[in-house]
Amino acid sequence: MSSLTLDAAEEIIDAAHKRAQSIGKAVSVAVVDAGGFPIAIRRPDGARPLTPDIARAKAYTAAIMQRPGKMLKKWQESQPVFFSQLSQLPGAAMPIMATEGSLTIKKDGEIIGGLGIAGGTADEDQQIAEEVLASLGYELEFAAWGVAGTPAPSSPSSGKDA
Repeated sequence: MSSLTLDAAEEIIDAAHKRAQSIGKAVSVAVVDAGGFPIAIRRPDGARPLTPDIARAKAYTAAIMQRPGKMLKKWQESQPVFFSQLSQLPGAAMPIMATEGSLTIKKDGEIIGGLGIAGGTADEDQQIAEEVLASLGYELEFAAWGVAGTPAPSSPSSGKDA
């Protein structure tokens, strides 16, 4: 089992801050381990005061739900009561935020943590997160929610029962 080290977390945060600066944004960045526990959170000068908490909740969501926040949006929209109750569970350390800028950190097919970025627009947070993880060699592909592995190939229907 791989783990996400403090050095790796700081490398992700440094890369995210550099990318954000290149588009004129001050974003907070949070990196958590696979259980959703914080490894490192950084708020640069100019970032709004609430952004570290938002970034941490985004990272927590990606880690414990084992999918990027953006993938969870339709599920949240279709079952808002269920999603609001997730954050009330006794073991829930943070709110569940199904939104952009919330990416699962995956290496060699294993989920090792979560990344949260807050401070830009939703699209900017997402773009920064994706570009940084891709540039550092992390995997960005995930099967559809609730589906293990890859989908089975579909065969044309012949109209006959087998």
